[in-house]
Amino acid sequence: MAAAPVWSVDPRTGKRREQVAVEATAQEVDEVVRAAHAARGALARRAVRSAFLRSAAAGLEAAREGLVETADAETALGPVRLNGELARTAYQLRAFADIVEEGAFLDVVIDHPDPAATPPVPDLRRWKVPLGVVAVYGASNFPFAFSVAGGDTASALAAGCPVVVKAHPDHPGLSELVAKVLRRAAAEHGIPESVLGLVHGFDAGVELIGHPLVAAAGFTGSPRGGRALYDAAAARPVPIPFHGELGSLNPVLITEAAAAERAEELGTGLAGSATLGVGQFCVKPGLVLVPSGAAGDDVLKHLTDAVSATEAGVPLDRRIRDAFVAGVRERAALPDVASPVTPGGCGEHLVSAGFLTVPAGRLTTAGDHDLLLEECFGPVTVVARYTDEAQATAVLSRLPGTLSATVHLSAEEAGGTGGAGELLALLTALAGRVVVDAWPTGVAVAPAQHHGGPYPASTSTSTSVGGTAIERWLRPVAYQNTPQALLPPELRDDNPLGVPRRFRGVLER
Repeated sequence: MAAAPVWSVDPRTGKRREQVAVEATAQEVDEVVRAAHAARGALARRAVRSAFLRSAAAGLEAAREGLVETADAETALGPVRLNGELARTAYQLRAFADIVEEGAFLDVVIDHPDPAATPPVPDLRRWKVPLGVVAVYGASNFPFAFSVAGGDTASALAAGCPVVVKAHPDHPGLSELVAKVLRRAAAEHGIPESVLGLVHGFDAGVELIGHPLVAAAGFTGSPRGGRALYDAAAARPVPIPFHGELGSLNPVLITEAAAAERAEELGTGLAGSATLGVGQFCVKPGLVLVPSGAAGDDVLKHLTDAVSATEAGVPLDRRIRDAFVAGVRERAALPDVASPVTPGGCGEHLVSAGFLTVPAGRLTTAGDHDLLLEECFGPVTVVARYTDEAQATAVLSRLPGTLSATVHLSAEEAGGTGGAGELLALLTALAGRVVVDAWPTGVAVAPAQHHGGPYPASTSTSTSVGGTAIERWLRPVAYQNTPQALLPPELRDDNPLGVPRRFRGVLER
């Protein structure tokens, strides 16, 4: 039977653009993974890895015009957004090149023998080594930053791990083009092009997670798909780490004092955050706790004005559009749920933005309204009107793990008065990133960033954004009583490569 074709589809019209590939068979997945595994030795030298990453960044920038054109044709996200995302992706690659060159990610610790210790300490030298081939599952909503050349791929290559990407069906043409850029960059530095593999098709993704030479996986996508792959990774004869980001509610609490202080700013800011990118950000605020008094009414007035002025948008694909329309309809039908600005379908390929409101008391105990505590992917948010701080706290205490949690405070509260400290502690238990007086959309690529959270936001405690994302693809190894001549340069006493390390209990840089 002939392999199924992979089509590039224009979400603005629903029409096929072109056939860009065919779905990979089990045999083809095996060949791609084995070729990637065979290329791992070419990544052994840190200087080669960092140069490769820099060339990949430069290659993306050089091909910017064609890449953005294809990305827009397949995602309808627009040239402005996509140019910014490409720049972010190139920055990520260069940031990981810097990390590789510096070497602190190796986490080198050296202990000399101490026979007087109890028990005696032998000569021990510890560092981290790459796991092996990493499977990366591209995301629909970030065709550059969380796809073929995105953060999972960049951090895995930086760690010294070859990568096989399962392309997302929403942008297969772009995936092929970006893979070519990375392969050319690899070839410039004598690295086999097979260090970056690419496969298409649902079945190929299932085969990939079960391949015996795949050592770890990174995923960004739906809870249903991510959980299925997570379970498959755990059920293997040799289980592997699965670092999945599975979506998030990203709650926001607006205190009564903050609402009274700056209602217009909060209402318009919330509208912008909830509808950004047609509401297709994993950190979109999906539940917002707003006081039920006059100050909260003012916030909703400005939210209504701003959302009403938001233009309809094109979702990434028809499946997402239909799920959004059905999800909004089901939520709006619940008792005591109102729709000041009704979101939903708008023409065959468009959706309109809006928001729902509900008394917070409906969310303090389990029931049908728990549906409002689940992410609805698209330009909608749920505003829960709370009567007092205890009711708001009761809602927050019922929420599942989330990528971000936000609180907006008054100037006086930000100075330490009231219960702001207790609120931060509550939000800390919920989320991997706690935001104060800002909005969660926009995840900076920075050394201190953490993009993850308690399950179901993610399946591990690691981050998929920022420098420490590299740690997912490494494992520690300690050498005991090993002669200097046999040690890697990074572990020798003279430290010829100048790697930051802890030597004889002292941090060296």
